[in-house]
Amino acid sequence: MPWSDQGGPRNPNNDPWGQKGGGGPWGSGPGGGGPPPDLEELLRRSQEGLKQLLPSGFGGRGAAILGLLTLLAWLLSGFYTVGPNEIGLNLIFGKYRGKTQAGLNYNLPGPIGSVIKLAVTDRNAIEIGFREEGASGRRRNPAQAPEAIEESLMLTGDENIADVKFRVIWQIDPAHPEDFAFNIFEPALTVKAVAESAMREIVGQSQIQKILTADRKLIEPACQQLMQKVLDSYHSGVQVVQVLLLSVDPPAQVITAFRDVTAAQQDLQRLGNEADAYANSVVPEARGAAARILQEAEAYREQTVAEARGQAARFDQIYEQYKRAPALTRQRLYLETMERVLGGAEKVILDEQQNGVAPFVPLPAFSPFQGGARK
Repeated sequence: MPWSDQGGPRNPNNDPWGQKGGGGPWGSGPGGGGPPPDLEELLRRSQEGLKQLLPSGFGGRGAAILGLLTLLAWLLSGFYTVGPNEIGLNLIFGKYRGKTQAGLNYNLPGPIGSVIKLAVTDRNAIEIGFREEGASGRRRNPAQAPEAIEESLMLTGDENIADVKFRVIWQIDPAHPEDFAFNIFEPALTVKAVAESAMREIVGQSQIQKILTADRKLIEPACQQLMQKVLDSYHSGVQVVQVLLLSVDPPAQVITAFRDVTAAQQDLQRLGNEADAYANSVVPEARGAAARILQEAEAYREQTVAEARGQAARFDQIYEQYKRAPALTRQRLYLETMERVLGGAEKVILDEQQNGVAPFVPLPAFSPFQGGARK
């Protein structure tokens, strides 16, 4: 065989291992020794040792059974389990062949096949503009995380600077876990870069006063939609669950002035609301008073017209009676008028014949004055 080099004498100065003096790996000493062993001899000795270990009569059939058992054990090693929060990705010779759900699954064992398990329901958080201290959840001092300061400072549309701190919650897309496994490198850094870019774009299109007040609740869904759009264009297999805007403040150097402006704006809005409330209370009262006056005037007009019509009708009736008996009617009118005029007045009876007050016993009963009659 070509390995044994049995065709002629060996050349100790030019052996196949490139070492002079025959000092190959099978040499007998540092200065060179015997030739390398024959591979056929090694195989023969290995077979004899295996026969001694196996029972007598095992022979070729036993080797075949042993090979089958070994093959069966190798095939059985391809079973694997996927957790309830995971999805398995089957690979054959490194090529993606499909995904498996939770439970017991099978794929060809290595080195032919392999499995990648991804926790698709686990949610991950990325902090931009600040850093938290481990499990305590407290924000670290900005001096301890200078890279967070660079992340949080963003330029607004009116050329101001805003200090924006927010958190992004994301997870692997259960519908496309293969994209997450094969299309992006370092997913956390990718999501962070996309989140920062999306937030800078949204902040760059807004004015700082609106960001500090009314538009803060509009930034979160807008940033989430823009992030998802960019990540989908990358086929990243990342699903953005939520964007939480924690704080939007001016830079520390001018934050006092901005707070004064914000307080003035709030006072302006409060005073405007108070003025509107006062107007809403006064205007209805004025309208009610005006309506009441109009109704009273209408009632007075109707009453006056009705009384005038009644007086005119009464005068017409009296005139008809007057034409029939003028003297009697004049006397009756005189008596009725005197009764109406003098009915509630104090009365003193005089007798012309006695030239004085006529004696009248029950005089105090007709007069409210107890001291006597008065002329």
